[in-house]
Amino acid sequence: MPETELQRDSLIFYKNQPGRITQTGKKIEIEMADSSRLSVRPKDVILLHPGPLPSLSHLKPPVGDLETAYELLAGETTTLADLAVLAFGDFTPQTAWAVWQQVEDGLYLHGTPEAVVVRTAAQTTQIRADREAKAANEQQWHDFLGRLQDGRYQPEDTGHLQEVVALAYQQREGCKALRALGQAETPEQAHALLLKIGYWDELVNPYPQRLGLPTSVPDHAIRPLPEEERRDLTHLLALAIDDEDNKDPDDALSLDGDRLWVHVADVAALVPPGSPADEEARARAANLYLPEGTVPMLPPVVTDLLGLGLADVSPALSFGLDFDAQGGIAGVEIVPSWVRVTRLTYPQVEARLTEAPFARLLALARQYEERRRRNGAISISLPEVKVWVEEGEVIIRPLPPLRSRDLVREAMLMTGEAVARYALQHTIPLLFTIQDAPDTDEREPLRPSEMLALRKKLQRSQQTSTPGLHAGLGMNLYVQATSPLRRYLDLVVHQQLRAHLRGEPVLDTPAIIARVGAADAVISSVRTAERLSNTHWKLVYLSQNPGWEGEGIILDQRGNRSVVLLPDLELETELYIKGNPPLDSVVSVVSTGVDLPRREAHFRV
Repeated sequence: MPETELQRDSLIFYKNQPGRITQTGKKIEIEMADSSRLSVRPKDVILLHPGPLPSLSHLKPPVGDLETAYELLAGETTTLADLAVLAFGDFTPQTAWAVWQQVEDGLYLHGTPEAVVVRTAAQTTQIRADREAKAANEQQWHDFLGRLQDGRYQPEDTGHLQEVVALAYQQREGCKALRALGQAETPEQAHALLLKIGYWDELVNPYPQRLGLPTSVPDHAIRPLPEEERRDLTHLLALAIDDEDNKDPDDALSLDGDRLWVHVADVAALVPPGSPADEEARARAANLYLPEGTVPMLPPVVTDLLGLGLADVSPALSFGLDFDAQGGIAGVEIVPSWVRVTRLTYPQVEARLTEAPFARLLALARQYEERRRRNGAISISLPEVKVWVEEGEVIIRPLPPLRSRDLVREAMLMTGEAVARYALQHTIPLLFTIQDAPDTDEREPLRPSEMLALRKKLQRSQQTSTPGLHAGLGMNLYVQATSPLRRYLDLVVHQQLRAHLRGEPVLDTPAIIARVGAADAVISSVRTAERLSNTHWKLVYLSQNPGWEGEGIILDQRGNRSVVLLPDLELETELYIKGNPPLDSVVSVVSTGVDLPRREAHFRV
């Protein structure tokens, strides 16, 4: 508004309020309805009427007929002055203010004092409907927040709750509902709120989705098993030794005189490099093993077709291992094969270790393990448990240190060394698994506290195109090669070996590094999700078994608190224990509650 049109006692509009000019100049002085006085720039005010307006208290509602004026001018543009005259018969500060209030309201009018647009009836109807809907939404939101504060929700709240759910899954930052309630906008707080109102229960495990991992089952088409020559090894007794609930058996053992055959599911026969299933497996990196179920990296049909022992005769990629007098790998033959597999559990084999062929298999395993120990292998044997969920009930069982498990483990390590040697001998690009030695001479600690201390010093294993020492395993050469149904790295190894055996080009080292690097970027999230999920379900177990009692082993001291391992749960907690007992002392503890969203279990001695 040009400064020349502004004069003392004019009616102006400033920051959504009427005002009266009390003094003009380069800056103008204005009086507001609350009697406050301000000095403002002329361009910051809107002139509504030149006055004179002795006092803002004179702005009383005039008598007139605005509605008739709206009807007469619907859809047209006029001025503030003309509309005031039409509606009230005169243009005064009072009538100007009455009209301008409607302009600011926006239902019937909008624009500027020089160009007031009168809305049509249809426009007014739509705006009124929009306002009513907005008011209803605001009331719904207010009611929704009230229910949250009361610790409940109703079905119609589902839409509003999706933002809370997304934060609980760590799929967004911030949450309007938590902000309105004055609560921290964190995934843990969102999780706690969903539990409080009963929208989630304790059986919801948020961690795979928090880490961005797929929980759906892949469903890519798989080509038929190719017609090719396979060694018939069905005359050999092939033993697949696993946990009782194992559903993806991918390795089995046979003895053929002095030769050990390690048969592995021939996944690369159905999943070649670059196929849709291969790309999906690379993106997933590995099977995701959760107490509530397994999320496979490959379509289930691959396991159905290749799982060893799931059919009368199974296709395999078989590794024939020959040994020298000291139990070292003297040679390896790798062949596609047919095998007839018998499935056994670890406890079943444990009970038969003095029988053939189990005794011989155990002797080979012990000899190989002794070689690894002489080469500096690290031995840590802290308690382990298996956690699973059946119809909402959490079950935890200890995993005893069975010799049958050692037998299978050593056979898989032998195969890893044999494949590494074979790859070097035939110049097949593979990625070797290495691990730097820890900064300690201790290799076989006896006390639990020493085992924990050593475990903390272990470096993370790495994949490299150059062979090197795996200090933890005590192996100078090692390639992961025996779980292609479960780990993408193993599948890549099988793809390379199969291409070599067929006389086809193998992938070069940069291509291998790129493939495995993509999977390696995901594998840490997979392992983290498994670890956090196991902790989640252990806390659910404690919630389902209030007052749980058990033994704890003191492993470490942190200030005035003791780090206590609960072997029956494979769970660590911190407790204040009077008297500061020495490490490796055993104490009895009782559960006093859990905080599921924060993954905290509370105990007392």
